[in-house]
Amino acid sequence: MAKNKFNSSYQAVTQDFNELVKDAQMLFEEATTLTGEKANEAIKRGMELLEVASKKLHEAQNSVINSAKEASDCTEVYVKENPWRAIGAAVGVGLVIGVLLGRRR
Repeated sequence: MAKNKFNSSYQAVTQDFNELVKDAQMLFEEATTLTGEKANEAIKRGMELLEVASKKLHEAQNSVINSAKEASDCTEVYVKENPWRAIGAAVGVGLVIGVLLGRRR
């Protein structure tokens, strides 16, 4: 459930960010053909769009950090409740990595 929530949030933020950047690029391109007050207005709108994009990225970063903390907490609880399973899983992963590295030589 949390993974789907994260994926949909990530996709929405990515789409919003891409649209904001495209809009800002169009405004800046438009500003190059304009002069005087109209150019200043277009640049101002472009800067506002970039600021919004920056805020969206900051929100996305916070969301990723919170998701990582939740995953870490869940892992910690699982390991504390099931230490032997965690040790077995770590040994299994280590064994697979050891076999793969041993074959490279």
